[in-house]
Amino acid sequence: MKFICPLIVVRDVGVSRAFYEGVLGQSVGHDLGENVAFEGGFAIHLRSHFASLICVDEGDITVRSKNAELYFEEDDLDAFLERLNHTGSIEYVHGLVEQPWGQRAVRLYDPDGHIVEVGEPMENVARRFLASGLSIEETARRTLMPEEFVRQCI
Repeated sequence: MKFICPLIVVRDVGVSRAFYEGVLGQSVGHDLGENVAFEGGFAIHLRSHFASLICVDEGDITVRSKNAELYFEEDDLDAFLERLNHTGSIEYVHGLVEQPWGQRAVRLYDPDGHIVEVGEPMENVARRFLASGLSIEETARRTLMPEEFVRQCI
């Protein structure tokens, strides 16, 4: 058995596709109309069609369940945040936070209320800590990453 991808259900494929392409910079791998697969490894599926596929009423599909998220990493998190500031229709779960392990991240809702997290890669976190004067050992403890990982980030 082979896992293929997570699939999220959306009310309007066009609106969601525009969000993932325009706001998050994702590229479409396949567009089958009611189902769009992105090269990043996830897909969106039209809510009404999905409901019929799984034999439930469309109203039975929970919106904003807050039980999962799509996770992305962005090398230039500051530039991404600036771009978000110029996108008027973004609703945030929370603004920029620094996680206990030092990674900076923001969480927002997509047009259908799915949670999207965008964080900086852990390599960038390690480099930021090293540049601030922390040793390899201190950086490893602070980021919860192995010392070998931190060394590879130099």
